[in-house]
Amino acid sequence: MFLGNNKPSSLKFAIATGTGAFFTAVFFSFFSEVVLPKLQILMLSFLFLLLVIFIGIIFDMIGVATAVGAEHPFHAKATKKISGAKHAVLLIRNVHSVTVFCNDVVGDICGTVSGALGAAIVFQLVLDKPTFNESVLSIVMTGFVAALTVGGKAAGKHSALKESEKILFMVGRTLGWFESVTGISILSQNRRKGREKK
Repeated sequence: MFLGNNKPSSLKFAIATGTGAFFTAVFFSFFSEVVLPKLQILMLSFLFLLLVIFIGIIFDMIGVATAVGAEHPFHAKATKKISGAKHAVLLIRNVHSVTVFCNDVVGDICGTVSGALGAAIVFQLVLDKPTFNESVLSIVMTGFVAALTVGGKAAGKHSALKESEKILFMVGRTLGWFESVTGISILSQNRRKGREKK
């Protein structure tokens, strides 16, 4: 059980979240700044940059959907043992932990890593084409990353607000499958009632 119903202000939760974020960010930063430049495959670096931005957008959508979602659409499905319904309810009941993890932890890590990847790509381009202006490339890359991130999250938030039930159900089914395969419970099985209106 990784995500409980502790509020983000909890010192224990903050320390655990910060520690996990530190090691995750170090891993991705090491990969983007050390491994990818040595591979010298520009397309791979670019695809990894798009993947990191995409992950940030998806988790931002999950966080927003959880924040605005309601339990009642899933109660009947959970009673019928439909896969994903119980975990969708748990997402909402653990809203504080889920939103902190999705929007703050994953969001900030993806933002940091995408910036590092952008710098690594610029470095690779300058090595391949010494005639390119590094300052101009850095400015263009920063704008490109910002446009994709901000634009993608804006579109994702819009979809999450309109389709929160569908998103939560999809995430719930994914979590249910993961739990059945690994036996690892990610969400707290607390009995506290969540929001009952939408």
